[in-house]
Amino acid sequence: MATETVSPPDGPSVTALVSGILHDAQELVKQQVALVRAELKADFRRTVQAATLLAVGAVCTIPALFLVCNMFVYMLHELAGLSVWASYGIVGGVFLVLSAVLIGVGIQRFRSFNPLPDQSVEAFKENVRWMTNPK
Repeated sequence: MATETVSPPDGPSVTALVSGILHDAQELVKQQVALVRAELKADFRRTVQAATLLAVGAVCTIPALFLVCNMFVYMLHELAGLSVWASYGIVGGVFLVLSAVLIGVGIQRFRSFNPLPDQSVEAFKENVRWMTNPK
């Protein structure tokens, strides 16, 4: 009777393959977290830029608005012959409308982007689904 010995197949073992898959999954999760962080930083920068523009614009507007309003009031009073109170009402109304438009533009800027990293979150969820159910 001849004895045959069966040698293990050449190549990596099952343990090595599973270990490699786990390592790749861990690396994928690390990359997803890094991507989420990068997107959050970019969105935070855009938020800070929009808020800074609104704040600086509001601060610069206060003294300029006061001086310009007084100038227009007295210009209307002199040129159109309106009473001072009517001139103040007209100038105040015009600047109120202008302020509303500027605030609306600032709000639209904030709404133009989503501060949450939607694409990264979806990719991360897909990777978690794949790791928990690798069918």
